[in-house]
Amino acid sequence: MKRNGQVLLTVEHITKQFGGVVAVNDVSFDVNKGEILAVIGPNGAGKTTLFNIVTGILAPSSGTVRFNGTDITGKKPYQIAQLGMTRTFQNLEVFTNMSVIENVMTGAHRNMKTSFLQAGLRVPSVKKEEKAVEEKAMRCLEKVGIAHLAYERAETLPYGNQRLLEIARAIAAEPALILLDEPMAGLNDEESRWLVEVILQLRKEGLTFVFVEHDMETVMAISDHIVVLDNGVKIGEGTPEEIYRNKAVVAAYLGEEETVC
Repeated sequence: MKRNGQVLLTVEHITKQFGGVVAVNDVSFDVNKGEILAVIGPNGAGKTTLFNIVTGILAPSSGTVRFNGTDITGKKPYQIAQLGMTRTFQNLEVFTNMSVIENVMTGAHRNMKTSFLQAGLRVPSVKKEEKAVEEKAMRCLEKVGIAHLAYERAETLPYGNQRLLEIARAIAAEPALILLDEPMAGLNDEESRWLVEVILQLRKEGLTFVFVEHDMETVMAISDHIVVLDNGVKIGEGTPEEIYRNKAVVAAYLGEEETVC
């Protein structure tokens, strides 16, 4: 579905087969710069498989993924991250043995200029860059509201704050696009409301988001555009209002509890 705006991400005729099982079947859509796009569908719909293809964890069986004009089909996750795309996972991926700010600093590594030799020798330029990275990490923590916890061990944070930590680490890489895999999972109502505020504020600052989410209230409240999958096939696409008016989608998905595949 074409719509006005500068296209940042293009998913074109993506198919993924695992043996005789087709997990994603000929799925296409665009993500415009500065928008929030949701991918929804029931358990087994292929949402996480699609995310894994876009971010390079899986290679597609066929089809093309383009990011910011570059064909990234089959590239490794670190190569895609270097181009400006980061993600979070349904299951928390926090370095529990590190401090909160150290976790965020790991997200800024792709923008560092220090060589391994310079780091080993501890030359003055290394110390200067490390200080700059620490300051950037603190700004990222301020954006998500947990800067006061910067020097706590990550494992001591409540679950909701660990979610915010993942977002802070993702934005530390200065991405153009962030993919969020079920960001509201496990959060209480207050934590969910705060995370929505964080996402909307980051969008105002120029970030683009694609997310999988089972909380339909959140999906309808913050999404500019929605893609609906069923058994790996795209069966609906449009604005929240258009999805609400799509009787087949409403009957099959919006009236049922969603779980991520």
